Amino acid sequence: MSRFIRFLFGRRARRRWLHLIIGGALAMPYVFVGQIIVGPAMDARYVFHDFSLQVLSFAVGLPLASLTSVLFPLTRPLEAGAVQWLCGVEGELLAVGPARTREAKGRTAAWFTLHLGFGGIIAGMSLAVPPFAAFLVALPLIEWLGGGRLELPEALDQAWVTALAPVAGVAMLIALAGCAAVSGALLARWAPVLLGPTHEDRLAAAEARAADLAVRNRLARELHDSVGHALSAVTLQASAARRVLDSDPEFVREALAAIEDTTRRTVGELDAVLGVLRDGDAPGTAPAPTLAADLEGLLRRTRASGLRVTATVPADPGALPPVLSREAYRIVQEGLSNALKHAGERVAVTLRIAVVDEYLEITVENPVERASRGRPGGGHGLGGIADRARLLGGTARAGADQGVWRLHVRLPMKGPA
Repeated sequence: MSRFIRFLFGRRARRRWLHLIIGGALAMPYVFVGQIIVGPAMDARYVFHDFSLQVLSFAVGLPLASLTSVLFPLTRPLEAGAVQWLCGVEGELLAVGPARTREAKGRTAAWFTLHLGFGGIIAGMSLAVPPFAAFLVALPLIEWLGGGRLELPEALDQAWVTALAPVAGVAMLIALAGCAAVSGALLARWAPVLLGPTHEDRLAAAEARAADLAVRNRLARELHDSVGHALSAVTLQASAARRVLDSDPEFVREALAAIEDTTRRTVGELDAVLGVLRDGDAPGTAPAPTLAADLEGLLRRTRASGLRVTATVPADPGALPPVLSREAYRIVQEGLSNALKHAGERVAVTLRIAVVDEYLEITVENPVERASRGRPGGGHGLGGIADRARLLGGTARAGADQGVWRLHVRLPMKGPA
């Protein structure tokens, strides 16, 4: 019994009733337009005096409301917001954007018609039923106060009618609440179907999610490559300077200068990386490093860390496309960073950058005896290199071959980049 009472008069039922009243209010302008059409068509001067003509005006107004929802794409998000807050429908089940496709507009038109249709009926009942029900409930009291002199229609001027009038009035109010509750429950059930996302909406949401994940992955790669390389280089430089602090002050000065240069450079790169989180690069943001502009500095800082790097660069970095130059720099940086972290100090590393058959080839080699294939917990370096190569339409291979750990990346000069 308590569930039935909550269904009729609970908080959710009252909110849904309000939603229906709003639908009735929205239907009124269309009903007035329908009366303007029905009056002359039916040769009726006053439509208000004829209930059948009022119903016909209401029926004519609903298609006009449907047409309005098609012409006004924001109808869907507005209705979805009202349904979420007043009908208790989960927001995840409803579309959030305007209706753009034919399917979405058709569903929205059907929903708007149902909302205004049910709302108009319930609103009309809410205006007419309570006053009449209140009169029936008070009829015995009115009859008694009037001393039996109350003039009623012949059908109501019966003793048993007067006695049962309060029961009929309460029953009418319960029936009104039942109609409103059932109508609200039906609209709440149909809302996810008619106002929910279409296939195109789900596809657009998936594409937006994929784009967001791509930005996050790019940010993670940039942070790993720039900051990870800098930390590895600074760690080795500081370690080497500490060991010769008393015996070789000149080397210590060079190491400290290299640390200063590395950290200053990394701060600029970090600023550029964080620009990915903004709506475009902010004024004054340092540009992302490229192979053309920053390769020499990268080699200098890496050598200052104790790594013996032999670089062969027959390719002209300045002739590379900007995106390719930027990604190639990160690949070289990560290759040298892996050698710093896993091969140790004073290891000979060979770097070769060349253009072969319209492909930019990057090769980083170091002896495998002291190389580690990765930290115990795993790392993101080689995975990041593979991701960059794949996004550019190229390939990346890494592994030991005849005592040499080799990273070989092949990137098309023209392609998906």
